[in-house]
Amino acid sequence: MRGSIYYQTAELTKVIFVEGTKKEDRIDPLQPHFYCVSSYKTMETYRSVWNNFGLYLREHWGIKDFEKINGEHVKAYMSYKIEYYPTKQYLEKISSALGKLELVLARYTANKYGYPEEYNFNIRQQSLDNARALKQVANGYHNRVYKNPYDLINSMKNPLHRTGAYMQLQGGARAEGICLIKAEQLHRYRNDHITGKEVWVIETKEKGGKVGDIYIDIKTYQQIEAIIKKDGKFKINYKAYTEEIRNVCKRIGITCESSHGFRWTYAQRRVREYQRAGYSYEEALQGVSWEMKHFRSSVTEHYLG
Repeated sequence: MRGSIYYQTAELTKVIFVEGTKKEDRIDPLQPHFYCVSSYKTMETYRSVWNNFGLYLREHWGIKDFEKINGEHVKAYMSYKIEYYPTKQYLEKISSALGKLELVLARYTANKYGYPEEYNFNIRQQSLDNARALKQVANGYHNRVYKNPYDLINSMKNPLHRTGAYMQLQGGARAEGICLIKAEQLHRYRNDHITGKEVWVIETKEKGGKVGDIYIDIKTYQQIEAIIKKDGKFKINYKAYTEEIRNVCKRIGITCESSHGFRWTYAQRRVREYQRAGYSYEEALQGVSWEMKHFRSSVTEHYLG
């Protein structure tokens, strides 16, 4: 399937969306509109999930063709979303949209080739059920801060993973922002306008294409710089990174808050730094929100409980 992610999801939408279709036709297997979507709002929701899924696959797997999606990709995406401790309703929406995508791809390929390709995304429901059972979805506030993050990071065996974790802890970056760093993203040093201390700067591109700087210490910066000089880039396998975090947490006996726990820990520390510098609580919330590539101060407040 050719075209941009958005073009492909638009084409897939044409397979399933029939505005105004009666419910009895949508639930009757003998009708041509069986399992179609008649609500524009519902279709918009599904397509939004498909777009985000496609962008994730392109970034982390190099997959640009929706026809090549398989169950392993779906499992990885569900795990990726669970890392961010989503609400139960949000994860259910993602699972539902991916279930509909399975049906749409089968119909699309049947129309295109004369026979449907086999797609099995059942793992989405298993991932959802496990997340609910293990309380990995939010029904209310859950503090995900690591009390002793250095114990966790220093117990990691992969040196690239340790460096990546320090970037998240020191700079508040999301995992996707630190999985690939190139030479042009290294911006040397400056004085932190809040603490007045010398910090070393890396530009990251994160969720939704948001670009901005993170501040780290010189040791972490030099490690990244040395790796880029040697290998041409600093690159982490996201799946392996998050798996090592889980395994280390289990080994040293602490609750795993995923890679996002480092970001929570950063947020709470950074708000205190703003306040020590004379900023009001509200100003601190807004400042940290911008640094973490959000817009609303209320997002930062969520990290504080």
